[in-house]
Amino acid sequence: MEATYSKTKDTSCLIFIRMVILALFLEWRVRHKNNDAIWLWGMSVVCEIWFAFSWLLDQLPKLCPINRATDLNVLKDKFEAPSPSNPTGKSDLPGIDVFVSTADPEKEPPLVTANTILSILAADYPVEKLSCYVSDDGGALLTFEAMAEAASFANSWVPFCRKHVIEPRNPESYFNLKRDPYKNKVKPDFVKDRRRIKREYDEFKVRINSLPDSIRRRSDAYHAREEIKAMKLQKQHKDDEPVESVKIPKATWMADGTHWPGTWLNSAPEHSRGDHAGIIQVMLKPPSDEPLLGTADDTKIIDFTDVDIRLPLLVYVSREKRPGYDHNKKAGAMNALVRASAIMSNGPFILNLDCDHYIYNSQAMREGMCFMMDRGGDRLCYIQFPQRFEGIDPSDRYANHNTVFFDVNMRALDGLMGPVYVGTGCLFRRIALYGFDPPRAKENHPGCSSCCFTRRKKHSSIANTSEENRALRMGDSDDEEMNLSLLPKKFGNSTFLIDSIPVAEFQGRPLADHPAVKNGRPPGALTIPRELLDASTVAEAISVISCWYEDKTEWGNRVGWIYGSVTEDVVTGYRMHNRGWKSVYCVTKRDAFRGTAPINLTDRLHQVLRWATGSVEIFFSRNNALLASPRMKFLQRIAYLNVGIYPFTSIFLIVYCFLPALSLFSGQFIVQTLNVTFLAYLLIITLTLCLLAVLEIKWSGIELEEWWRNEQFWLIGGTSAHFAAVIQGLLKVIAGIEISFTLTSKSAGDDVDDEFADLYVVKWTSLMIPPITIMMVNLIAIAVGFSRTIYSVIPQWSRLLGGVFFSFWVLAHLYPFAKGLMGRRGRTPTIVFVWSGLIAITISLLWVAINPPSGTNQIGGSFQFP
Repeated sequence: MEATYSKTKDTSCLIFIRMVILALFLEWRVRHKNNDAIWLWGMSVVCEIWFAFSWLLDQLPKLCPINRATDLNVLKDKFEAPSPSNPTGKSDLPGIDVFVSTADPEKEPPLVTANTILSILAADYPVEKLSCYVSDDGGALLTFEAMAEAASFANSWVPFCRKHVIEPRNPESYFNLKRDPYKNKVKPDFVKDRRRIKREYDEFKVRINSLPDSIRRRSDAYHAREEIKAMKLQKQHKDDEPVESVKIPKATWMADGTHWPGTWLNSAPEHSRGDHAGIIQVMLKPPSDEPLLGTADDTKIIDFTDVDIRLPLLVYVSREKRPGYDHNKKAGAMNALVRASAIMSNGPFILNLDCDHYIYNSQAMREGMCFMMDRGGDRLCYIQFPQRFEGIDPSDRYANHNTVFFDVNMRALDGLMGPVYVGTGCLFRRIALYGFDPPRAKENHPGCSSCCFTRRKKHSSIANTSEENRALRMGDSDDEEMNLSLLPKKFGNSTFLIDSIPVAEFQGRPLADHPAVKNGRPPGALTIPRELLDASTVAEAISVISCWYEDKTEWGNRVGWIYGSVTEDVVTGYRMHNRGWKSVYCVTKRDAFRGTAPINLTDRLHQVLRWATGSVEIFFSRNNALLASPRMKFLQRIAYLNVGIYPFTSIFLIVYCFLPALSLFSGQFIVQTLNVTFLAYLLIITLTLCLLAVLEIKWSGIELEEWWRNEQFWLIGGTSAHFAAVIQGLLKVIAGIEISFTLTSKSAGDDVDDEFADLYVVKWTSLMIPPITIMMVNLIAIAVGFSRTIYSVIPQWSRLLGGVFFSFWVLAHLYPFAKGLMGRRGRTPTIVFVWSGLIAITISLLWVAINPPSGTNQIGGSFQFP
């Protein structure tokens, strides 16, 4: 179960060598000015100094890369094998609550969400310890009924997966596998079972896809019925005084003939987006504590004899929303799930997934538990898994896989206090989300106060949660122990929620089976049955998802997901690391989770824009790493500082991308002459960069093409989305103006049979203007430079090649962007050429007006014909 580590020193040595060379190069550049073009020299030096600084921020956290491994057999022997403290061998693993978030059934198809739910319900984890919560932030009946259909289909799908050890356990992905589905299958009834479950799944998909129409037809029928009732009522009173016509709201009706309490298809008061009641529906009840084996039954489509047919707890949650309240988007929805789940199942660990990220490896949660239940695991706040994506074009034109980030940067951070939290595929320790400090915080930081739980008496069982045996040391109270009666100021006034906190803390501890484990729990303490849900428990869960519950509490400030940023995931992880918690990066042999990513150029740019905007917000907030506490390690602080500062590189990158064109227009270069010293420095810096890339590729396992795609999109995103994010952030901070960069025109793909048809769709957005301008200006400058040199009296090819070399460097990085503008058959919208040409010509004419050609010979001299 224990993790194993492997480090490399070659990368650290090469980083140090390149740092020295960069320092010498910049010192040489500062001393050797280009007096003929001091402005060109000045701009280039400033940009190069910033690039060196930015590279340093990116590389320093990579000094301690780590690869980890787990042993699931050790975990099984320790927690699920018979022992003196656990004679029956019942699972002693802690519970896990899985959160799935969705908000709009139109943008996030219910079939995708249903597949994610099915993969969770079929996960290889003790059924009685697993719970799944679906957050529908849109309050849509379509999502609700899709989840009900998924719960029904799970009765066949989950036992089928257990019987035949199916991987992956997402039915859509499983039935679309391109490899042989019969490989390693030995049971003779597998073929029959697979055929029958495939037919059931096809019918399930039809039911899901027909839900919008069936809900609309049902609502229309019930509406017509209500109108008929109103008309009859009027006829009964026709002899009486005139009765006002009854206005029947066009409601959205549930199958049982009642109004849907969430959002209606036709917006109405208390039933519209941002204005509806809170809803909690238990789709699948908590399973029994003992295995429930199937029996031979002719009515079942598949024989599940001797197969555990239990299903985990499944709960649909839609928090209350009312006008006038800031609901804090996804972060607010996640905090509502934290509170509701604490009351209903109170799993000491929380796994959060996006609705389009399903469990690809059914044992992924066990892999995470290997770290959480290891010695010292009580100091881990979360286990971050890498994000893997499906449906991306084979060439990964826009670096959607993000392999350099997930396989290089994140692994490197694992050698420090741990990787950053990236929003999905993360296994949290619940007590860390509650804002408490890690255990033994005062031992490592004597000057810091602790806010971890302490116990006045030893636990005799997990039910030992009486107020007399519980105390909490708060972060603002030094050594003073405060009574739990003061906790409502922090967590709200739910006694159910407050009582659940010490239980979750105790259940999340590693086993106290070794003297080295200082904060453990007795073996076998989690083998007793958990309490069943009753009406009062569900009612309390509904009260904690009300829109007013967070008023005058610390939810979103110190507790739960943190509010106030577009990238609430990074801020939430930062707050935990800032309190002294550590995290772990868990890379499994078989991908733990898989999801989808936008493959269209415009969608990808807007995704990067959102991330970069969040980073700029972090930089200008109190979550800036410069203000971090002493508990955060220096290199970890550097890593978080880089998270907030990287978008600002775009300013210098755009300037530097124009410098080659300015050199060719003016006939000057960034240096006085292309001497041996400059070229030697340039060669060594390039070689060290390539060697670093080779080493990173070697220890991370990524491919050279993936590294190059990342480099290309670094420039594409830097000159478009990152620059827009900086402007947006500065306007928000300085003037309080918020700007939204949205699509202005769209052309749809016409090839429905092509899996990657969306890749070729051209959607015009203002983010494309800077890269297009850079391309056009550099192309014009190359033509001007060649013309000047060819027609000059004394051609100076060396200076021309200097400018052309850097122009080609820019154009090579922008090649995927240019290819994206061409669409499938070169059908680029005319507006792209018009705006590009106008901007490029304007810049060219402006430069000629500012610096008209002289009669002297510089790079190419003036245009002189023999």
